[in-house]
Amino acid sequence: MRFGFILAALLAFAAPALAQTPAKELFGAQTTASRGWNTPFGSYARGCLRSGDQLAETGPGWQAMRLSRNRNWGHPSLISFIERLGAAAQGAGWAGIYVGDMSQPRGGPMLTGHSSHQIGLDADIWMLPPRSLNLSPQERETISSVNIATEDFSSVSSNWTASHMAVIRAAASDPAVARIFVTPAAKIWMCENATGDRSWLRTLRPWWGHNYHFHVRLSCPRGAGQCEDQAPPPPGDGCAEAQTFLNNMLNPPPPPPPDPNAPPPRPRGPLTLADLPNQCAAVLRR
Repeated sequence: MRFGFILAALLAFAAPALAQTPAKELFGAQTTASRGWNTPFGSYARGCLRSGDQLAETGPGWQAMRLSRNRNWGHPSLISFIERLGAAAQGAGWAGIYVGDMSQPRGGPMLTGHSSHQIGLDADIWMLPPRSLNLSPQERETISSVNIATEDFSSVSSNWTASHMAVIRAAASDPAVARIFVTPAAKIWMCENATGDRSWLRTLRPWWGHNYHFHVRLSCPRGAGQCEDQAPPPPGDGCAEAQTFLNNMLNPPPPPPPDPNAPPPRPRGPLTLADLPNQCAAVLRR
């Protein structure tokens, strides 16, 4: 609470200096949500969240993991999605889902880890199928998820099961979901094994580092005029593109020759408050 008063004063009287402070330090220090109507501002990787809701540590179909990070916050639409996915996972034979990082209380850049998860519309769902939903807070800090890719990432590992596809399919079929990031081997397996309606495969996007969890990203909620959606995925199921992604990951093509006339690249520093939507300063103050 004391930090909040100090921060409010600094924002009011030292705005020019704070505008260049790494935003992750400002938002990472917040422990509670701001006041006001639940609103995402900006984009998934450059924004903030006014009046985020905190996901309950344990619910009928989920448990929030790594509670010490205080990243179990999101827009109400994300909380509702997790409730739906937990129930769907139980229908697929899991006890529910383990929920990893969502957003910070006021969104914004994080001190460590993600470049996205800034507006309360992203959530990491562990690949570890829960056997129960009665983990203690300490167990949630020490238990680890499972790797569903082989060591060289070329295919799924023995940890992968058909129930993983059932859970991911349920998530990808949810109308609130814009895209889901998964390791390419998992998407390729699902492309090879999916039957019936395949439209949900379009939502799955191959990406590095998503072999211990899958990353769900929701579309901007209706009426959130200051929220910036990504462009929709290209038409089609994306299966050929996933194979190309994997091929290039395993055997990277040679880089293009340097352009002798191009200016040298400018080093990129951390995002500052000045890089975020104007509303984010008020989100910090309140």
